Amino acid sequence: MNKKMLELGNKRSIIRELFEFSKQKKAELGADKVYDFTLGNPSIPAHEDVNKTIVDVINNTDSTLIHGYTSAPGDNEVRKAIADDLNKRFGTSYKLTDLYMTCGAAASLCITFRALTENPTDEILAIAPYFTEYKVFVESAGATFKVVPADLNTFEINFEELEKMINKNTIGIIVNSPNNPSGVVYSEKALKQLAALLEKKEKEYGHPVYIICDEPYREIVFDGKTAPHIPNIYKNTIVCYSYSKSLSLPGERIGYILVPEQIKDSKDIYAACLGAGRAYGYVCAPSLFQKVIAQVADKTSDMSEYAKNRDLLYNGLTKLGYECVYPQGAFYLFMKSPEADANQFMEKAKKYNIVVVPSDGFGVKGYVRLAYCVSSKTIVDSLPAFAELIKEYK
Repeated sequence: MNKKMLELGNKRSIIRELFEFSKQKKAELGADKVYDFTLGNPSIPAHEDVNKTIVDVINNTDSTLIHGYTSAPGDNEVRKAIADDLNKRFGTSYKLTDLYMTCGAAASLCITFRALTENPTDEILAIAPYFTEYKVFVESAGATFKVVPADLNTFEINFEELEKMINKNTIGIIVNSPNNPSGVVYSEKALKQLAALLEKKEKEYGHPVYIICDEPYREIVFDGKTAPHIPNIYKNTIVCYSYSKSLSLPGERIGYILVPEQIKDSKDIYAACLGAGRAYGYVCAPSLFQKVIAQVADKTSDMSEYAKNRDLLYNGLTKLGYECVYPQGAFYLFMKSPEADANQFMEKAKKYNIVVVPSDGFGVKGYVRLAYCVSSKTIVDSLPAFAELIKEYK
């Protein structure tokens, strides 16, 4: 058997491992006695139009169309609806043929990495802190995964380290903004600086260096901020998107890859994505939810609850003496561990029934991630436990 796959199957990601631990503790103590901040599972309901649309599609569409295959790239109606929505929002001119429907952002990323890389020497860079599964996705595509160390002052892009690392083997760089796990939204200034650097390197190396945008949190931004549309800043950008967070549909596995016509060799890149989807067996994204998205592509769930939770958690923890990165988007808080070893802190937190994710898997040491897509009551109830926990360090 494949030893690498055996290893991945026997050892879950740290996030999933802690999620399972939390479920076990809730079964023992009661759900209200355990403060689980592990999984980025949206706590707000899907937009009201989603359930109405599901019922409408089921009641008014031929069942062979609901449950049958669509074209491999996706249904034309849904791809046009998405293109129209993006064009309206970002002033672009995307066509349905620029879009490939997928089983969520994870499938989009796996397909894109497989489409862009051919040799083990091909490199994909991630900016720390980064989503833990990027490494698995890139290496499973047969390429090399490398990490740009974090800028611990801003948690934006560490350009000094990036310039050292980028080289002729660099095929792409993953940009995840709003960021999981830090909650930081990369500024337009930083993204323009990144674009200028990559354009310079493209000329130097004689081949494209793609930005691979992982942006499932695009709509979850606070304080009047917006997440810049990166294809408007850098030509060679591929977007991997999911409706998991914006419409609270993580279990439905529906998203897309956007390959704009403006990128170099766009038709070949798009065809390579089709080929990678075929090789992985991702031939057809869920048909029912393609039809649903066709009617709700321009909707989002009510994100105000996340802003409320952000304020409750950030203000509550900082008042107790914890140091936290101020989240501008997504629904994660990156908190500095009171001791150097975040794994030791995680274990101490468990004594108070607090479950948080240590930062080592995100490419940064000494922090923990808290997913605040939970009930506001969970946050309020957890603060006395956090108060007891920090006493161990005073």
